[in-house]
Amino acid sequence: MEAKLIDGKATAADLRARIQAAATRLIDKHDLQPGLAVVLVGEDPASQVYVRNKGRQTQEAGMKSFTHRLPADTSEAKLIELVLSLNEAPAVHGILVQLPLPAHIDASRVIAAIDPDKDVDGLHVVNAGRLATGRKGLLPCTPTGCVILARQTLGKLEGREAVIVGRSNLVGKPLAHLMLNENCTVTLAHSRTRHLNEVCRRADILVAAVGVPHLIKGNWVRSGACVIDVGMNRIDTPEGKTRLTGDVDFEEAGKHAAAITPVPGGVGPMTVACLLLNTLKAACQRHELELERYIDLPEAAQGI
Repeated sequence: MEAKLIDGKATAADLRARIQAAATRLIDKHDLQPGLAVVLVGEDPASQVYVRNKGRQTQEAGMKSFTHRLPADTSEAKLIELVLSLNEAPAVHGILVQLPLPAHIDASRVIAAIDPDKDVDGLHVVNAGRLATGRKGLLPCTPTGCVILARQTLGKLEGREAVIVGRSNLVGKPLAHLMLNENCTVTLAHSRTRHLNEVCRRADILVAAVGVPHLIKGNWVRSGACVIDVGMNRIDTPEGKTRLTGDVDFEEAGKHAAAITPVPGGVGPMTVACLLLNTLKAACQRHELELERYIDLPEAAQGI
């Protein structure tokens, strides 16, 4: 390993501390405590861990945490009914429905039921449209975290070539728009891209978000590139255990890259920190308060 490790865990901790200070200011000055509601349907073990961590970190940030756990056989109509009630709840400023949902529920219909101004996952078509057309809105959390880490590592991103491998609505597509907003030259690649290895070698900023363990080989990485690995894959070890690994061959890529995120400890912690930041934004917006008056954002997170 020659590459510098991009410490998403430390960056996220710093951002959460700033959010906590801002939440305290809102309570002191306006008796306003931001509130985040998380909805979990079913018993998916990974989702349960994510929801539990989100609830704990929400409370640690000085916000109200509302967790709604529903059985796996909950109907789509009942779930939407809950979402609509949360839209009307004054104490709830952000709503997140944990994905994936059971197969009998259409996630797109559930997301469409969320008030766009409470959509702290940034997945509603209104927020996607706002991002695509350069208007202010709530941004998807993982792509926002990726941009913050890239800015922190490289400074200004203007003029750099960004290659994003993965075209999901959750990461790839919104991240492409965010990188365009940074004045990067953006290539959005995917599983059908011809000569993917050669496309990746063009990148000053290479983001892997496909969910395939070690898809990106070390020799696909341009010398001096910044590599951001969004992948979170569970693989079996020879000892019969499981471990998390990314979409990038970490050890080999580290021989070429100037900087690289580890898995875990890279993008993952930033996703939750940006979720809390979105909740803070939503609370300020709901009460017509300027966010910048209450939070001292680090330079890498300003203006996104």
